[in-house]
Amino acid sequence: QVQLVESGGGLVQAGDSLRLSCAASGRTFTTYTVAWFRQAPGKERDFVARITWTGYTYYADSMKGRFTISRDNAKNTVYLQMNNLKPEDTAVYYCAASVVLTTSPLSYSYWGQGTQVTVSS
Repeated sequence: QVQLVESGGGLVQAGDSLRLSCAASGRTFTTYTVAWFRQAPGKERDFVARITWTGYTYYADSMKGRFTISRDNAKNTVYLQMNNLKPEDTAVYYCAASVVLTTSPLSYSYWGQGTQVTVSS
């Protein structure tokens, strides 16, 4: 089992930045691919970015240039730096872990509880 806990969400204004953290515990975390997803009210859960245990990253096209995913394996933590936030970034952000290299939420076995990000205009 892998337990994931997100933190760092909040209410910000358009143009601000936030850094989300995903702290892991349990089984060997370092070998998992970790991804961030987000879900706005009434919408599906969308892929944001993922990072392999070796540090290889991949982003959804709409996130490139504004969001940066990183991980510190020594701290069992993955981060999502979000810059120039827009109102349409408002959502609950989830981190998830998988042994498979994928963007599909169906393939992620472990999930955090989510952290709310609200961006006001």
